[in-house]
Amino acid sequence: MAPDTHSSHSLLDPSSLPHANSNDDRGRRRTPSPYHPVLYDSESNFDPSAADPSPFSSSGRPSNPRRTTSTSLRSITPVPLAAQALHLDTTLRYRLAAFFLLVSLVTFTVQTELASIVQHDLGWDKAYCMLYLTHGSWVFLFPLQLVVLRLLKREMPWRPFWRQVLWEVRVVGSMVEQQKLDVQTPRRRGRSRGGHQQQPTSPWRYLAFTTAGVTCALTVAGLSWYLAVSMTTPSDLTAIYNCSAFFAYAFSIPLLKERLHMGKIVAVAIAILGVLIVAYGDGNPDSGAGEINGGTRFLGNIIIGIGSVLYGLYEVLYKRFACPPEGTSAFRSVTFANTFGSMIGMFTVFVLWIPIPILHWTGIEPFEVPTGRAAWLLFWSIVMNMSFAGSFLVLISLTSPVFSSVASLLTIFIVAMSDWFMTGKPLSGASMLGGVFIMMAFGLLSWSTWKEMEEEEARRRRVVAAGGGGEEEVEDSESDKDEV
Repeated sequence: MAPDTHSSHSLLDPSSLPHANSNDDRGRRRTPSPYHPVLYDSESNFDPSAADPSPFSSSGRPSNPRRTTSTSLRSITPVPLAAQALHLDTTLRYRLAAFFLLVSLVTFTVQTELASIVQHDLGWDKAYCMLYLTHGSWVFLFPLQLVVLRLLKREMPWRPFWRQVLWEVRVVGSMVEQQKLDVQTPRRRGRSRGGHQQQPTSPWRYLAFTTAGVTCALTVAGLSWYLAVSMTTPSDLTAIYNCSAFFAYAFSIPLLKERLHMGKIVAVAIAILGVLIVAYGDGNPDSGAGEINGGTRFLGNIIIGIGSVLYGLYEVLYKRFACPPEGTSAFRSVTFANTFGSMIGMFTVFVLWIPIPILHWTGIEPFEVPTGRAAWLLFWSIVMNMSFAGSFLVLISLTSPVFSSVASLLTIFIVAMSDWFMTGKPLSGASMLGGVFIMMAFGLLSWSTWKEMEEEEARRRRVVAAGGGGEEEVEDSESDKDEV
């Protein structure tokens, strides 16, 4: 697969606005500014040498740079500069992945502690309502991202800025739908010159169905935790639910064409072993089961097992059907991850409210508005969950579901350390040993992921250096990997 070089111009290309009129925005490619610190896409398909050095011609209208094809681009783009751009993008991907990993770990820990206080200490134990509020808060991911982009482009008028944001979402959405980097996204539908009907290019329908499917898997997986929490023991709940890392790897093989890698298999096995040690290492696996009979506990384990499978499936479905293809620039991956997270929040807000009145009328979960300290802590728990969700989706988009799943297991040890700090109760030997196993698994998987990203960068370098028919040959060799 070739690098992300000719799908469209990069997000909010400063050279195209605000001078360009509405006709100039119809699919024309303009010279991107290399001085923009965040929004410049070094892999955009532009011909800088063909552009007019001044933004206006003698008639006062914006000049139109010559549009290039992929063949002409290879002939005029120096290979060392293209290889350097690929290296910078890979380095940026490392840094962004590390940053969002740290954010996800911190926010998940804080959210877990706050939710525990709200549910158990303050008595606002409304499982589905809390799930609805936390997942519905994801709708604010896109507006918050829009605020950041707007602050970076304050000099641009609002209407051109908004038009460019929507165009970028549509371009990357088409890349996601077709799972290729070179996409055509004309703004009009009609017949081609040969008289054949053009295929619809808008990705909105695809994204709507994908959002519905991914959100349903996520909601059922999250709800299973709240259903099983009173039916089984905390040890069973922790151990079974966190086996989602194994199921994420299992689903990655058929859906993502993941190759069996001994390093990843060992890392996942060590991580699950660490979880089992944390859950059962104290020698009292039946702790907390005094008031739970065997049939109820078995049913609870079945429910949480289904949730574990669905959570691993959710991560892989998101990576397969809602992430840009390999070779997409790092910032495009980040911005679209937050956009899709906002779509999940929108589906939750407008569809998943339906069970709330049903649960209230049947008496299963009477609706009650939190007040006082419970409302304040619930608000911050929701904010932390939104931050965790955005960071976790970005992490999956930049790396893989397996890496993200094992990384999330670190929160088991971090939450235990947080409890030690807050309550003064030291960690047990089993918790410390299990934490060490989980960290070993994370380190091994991090090394394996880093090696894969290095191999991907080297392959992309060969694509750039291939020229002529070399790119087509490399793309043909990779075509089987991209097909389902």
